[in-house]
Amino acid sequence: MKLELLTREPEANARPTPILFIHGAYHGAWCWEGKFLPYFSSRGYISHAMSLRGHGRSEGHERLFWTSIEDYVNDVAQVVEGMEIPPILVGHSMGGYVVQKYLEKHRAPAAVLLASTPKKGILAFSMRFARKHPMPWLKFVVMLNPYQAVSTPELAKEMFLSPDVAEERVMECYTRLQNESYRATLDMFLLNLPKPKRVKKTPILILSAANDTISTIKEQEDTASAYGTSAEVCSDIAHDMMLEEGWQDIADKIIAWLHEQGL
Repeated sequence: MKLELLTREPEANARPTPILFIHGAYHGAWCWEGKFLPYFSSRGYISHAMSLRGHGRSEGHERLFWTSIEDYVNDVAQVVEGMEIPPILVGHSMGGYVVQKYLEKHRAPAAVLLASTPKKGILAFSMRFARKHPMPWLKFVVMLNPYQAVSTPELAKEMFLSPDVAEERVMECYTRLQNESYRATLDMFLLNLPKPKRVKKTPILILSAANDTISTIKEQEDTASAYGTSAEVCSDIAHDMMLEEGWQDIADKIIAWLHEQGL
């Protein structure tokens, strides 16, 4: 499988362990390109961002509908196997869910979950969304089309960004969003939930967004507890933590934690 991989390398004195950033649903490697990749490389990390199959410039768009979470896990494994040194994994939203599933069978130097899909999946979120937006939800169900959840700039803004974000920035994000796999969505409902007890001793940092409309703080705390850690709640930031105004604070939290791990 040919997968898009964006890379930024430090100008000098690279740290020994690279980072691999994994995007969430409807996104691609592009969401890391503007801020996180150059920032982490400037702090000494060889920084990679991949697009899962069917996303960005990766192959597999024609088969996206039935692409599974396990397929996404295999994509991460393929990229990792192509690296000389196993990378730190940073997964956002669905990407955090993929990281959880990856760690059931693989080791990593460390993992960071940003506003991750929780270990119990998206059933609770889907019920909240259905109550607030019955028509988009009905279209999603009838048309078997996950894109209905982000099909307008207003829905995309509510899902991913803070209420006070300028409309120009909303449109920059919205126009780059794409459809998501129907099968992967079913996996995150109930078909393939994470099994934290299978995860070996990988250090895990969990950062939750205080203004997240997708995953609640309680869901993030439950996920953190299952992995023997705690969730740090980041104030004044919404779901797309790497695109929000407070992105640098998030990046600095990650870097400080990595330094504590000796990475």
